[in-house]
Amino acid sequence: MDDLASFLRTRRSRVDPAAIGIPTDSRRRVEGLRREEVAHLSGVSVDYYIRLEQGRATQPSEQILDALARVLGLDETERGHLYRLARQRRRRAKAPGGRVRPELLRILDLIADAPALIMDHRLDVLAGNRLAGLLFGRPMPGLNTARHIFLEEAERGLYADWGKCTLDVVGHLRLAAGKYPEDPRLASLIGELAMASERFRHLWARADVRARTHGRKAYRHPLVGLLELHQENFALPDESSMELVVLSAAPGSPAEDGLRLLASLGVDSDDAHPSVNAQVQEQLNHAHPPPGIPEK
Repeated sequence: MDDLASFLRTRRSRVDPAAIGIPTDSRRRVEGLRREEVAHLSGVSVDYYIRLEQGRATQPSEQILDALARVLGLDETERGHLYRLARQRRRRAKAPGGRVRPELLRILDLIADAPALIMDHRLDVLAGNRLAGLLFGRPMPGLNTARHIFLEEAERGLYADWGKCTLDVVGHLRLAAGKYPEDPRLASLIGELAMASERFRHLWARADVRARTHGRKAYRHPLVGLLELHQENFALPDESSMELVVLSAAPGSPAEDGLRLLASLGVDSDDAHPSVNAQVQEQLNHAHPPPGIPEK
């Protein structure tokens, strides 16, 4: 299926005709806008727009793409994705390699109080610091967070906001597939997830795109409980597909105490995920007593 055609169809189906002044009645059977309505509002012929949605049109101009983005109400991320899809037929970006420079590894080691890792466009973790390994309970190189979320975790697992995490992952992979359409490893990952996860198939069909930037991330760690962290993504210079991801806790928060306790446990990769033991729980309760229990 042509990615540009699929993206246009899904965006068209989500535009409310009434919101842009098109009257609707009970006889209207199309969800969103009709093809001829998009063509008229964009200033292109109906035949040309139909060929776009069928993957048969030639390279659309910047003016046409601008008009389509306006009519379909695309945000900045979706607009950039539309332009990349339209350029695929003419120029395809080569997927970058996955080697992490030694200088970046040293920077990771300098981040001692927050989990930090380096990820690529496939959501492969290429490197991580000690606290990241303790958070995820496994060595960092070799972990793919998309596979981890969809195939190894569930709503009650490590990710407290599992549903939102799945939206973020699929939206990111959609962007990556638009940027690197000829990356065989990325295509293989998407195929694996689609075969094994019904939720992934459902979300992928929506063709949503999301950029990884920053925001709240909550984890339920089996040793230290709930960790409400802030994720910040930093694009690495000269590494077009790599990002430094840092998960920090607010000063004085229970999460800060949880990370400090996690760092002090010295858990190795073999027993990073045992059940919560009484000693750890007692330390957490002392730092932040549950409601109704007075501090000693």
